[in-house]
Amino acid sequence: MPDTPGKNAIEVRGVRKVFGTGEAQVAALDTVSVSIRENEFFTLLGPSGCGKTTLLRLIAGFDFPSEGEILLYGSDIAPLPPFKRPVNTVFQSYALFPHMTVAENIGFGLEMLGKPRAEIDARVAEMLKLVRMEKLAKRRTSQISGGQQQRVALARALAPQPKVLLLDEPLSALDYKLRKEMQIELKRLQHETGITFIFVTHDQEEALTMSDRIAVMSSGKILQVGSAREIYDRPAVRFVADFIGETNFLDASIDSIDGGKAKVTLKSGATISATVADGFKPDGDATVVIRPEHAKAVKGKGDISGLVENVVYFGTDTHVHVRLDDGEAFTVRQQNTRGAMVEFERGERVGIVLGDDAAQILKD
Repeated sequence: MPDTPGKNAIEVRGVRKVFGTGEAQVAALDTVSVSIRENEFFTLLGPSGCGKTTLLRLIAGFDFPSEGEILLYGSDIAPLPPFKRPVNTVFQSYALFPHMTVAENIGFGLEMLGKPRAEIDARVAEMLKLVRMEKLAKRRTSQISGGQQQRVALARALAPQPKVLLLDEPLSALDYKLRKEMQIELKRLQHETGITFIFVTHDQEEALTMSDRIAVMSSGKILQVGSAREIYDRPAVRFVADFIGETNFLDASIDSIDGGKAKVTLKSGATISATVADGFKPDGDATVVIRPEHAKAVKGKGDISGLVENVVYFGTDTHVHVRLDDGEAFTVRQQNTRGAMVEFERGERVGIVLGDDAAQILKD
């Protein structure tokens, strides 16, 4: 999806959610604001207890905000109960009726809405085709696999044609291979239906592979919103850089800044160039972040240097763990290209060459 402004499906404005009273009071969400675009696959990503599921529940109507507004296409839905919101939720447990068939589960919500039988049957047939379950329509959900149950739960949630579909870690119970397959399936369903998906997960890889945009959360706050590439390549703060993928952190001092570039000196005395985020004016001491794949280990001089402590082969790539001259640990991840691999031994002295824009200065 192009990263251009469009109509907002959901707007969260200054929302706080407080549980408990007095000294036991806990702010699960601390003045959160975010806009989610129409027809977007938007992911709330963060560790357990960061507030992502609380935010999802507020959008669904299962909880109400202590402060702030939640708008659906410009209308405030915060006071509305769940059944009056054009929003559906897919839970971790799927919550299917085991005594009903696949088709009956999919049509259940439409029956509760009082839709005519002919309309229900037509919609169920459409949903069965969408999730590729036509041949299992008459089978009970207790007689199908976990991945198939997940498809039924999705079909049931999509059947009433909600404006927004909320997904609370729906893939967490699946094994790794099936989870990867369902990631592709979910993205296909979102693309084909055109419905806004809001997906909650703590799995960074899941978020990166599926999302149009990601909101990284911690301690009840949204720290950064952006595309997968923006979040990974240009993390705004240390927590985001540390939570998303593997990262090298180096202590440095600022020598000079010219536009969006800075010259910094590391503890070893080596001087390197680092990118500075827009609107950030660091001075004095700073933290520099470098992704392992944005560096290269070489037999000779580099921008920085050290001794090899360990070499780990992962099949597609090799991780070279280096102890830098200043004592800091540094990992280089190099792709294993047939015929072009360079072997390193423990204790060997190596240089590390940094790619263009490899280093970035972070806000702590």
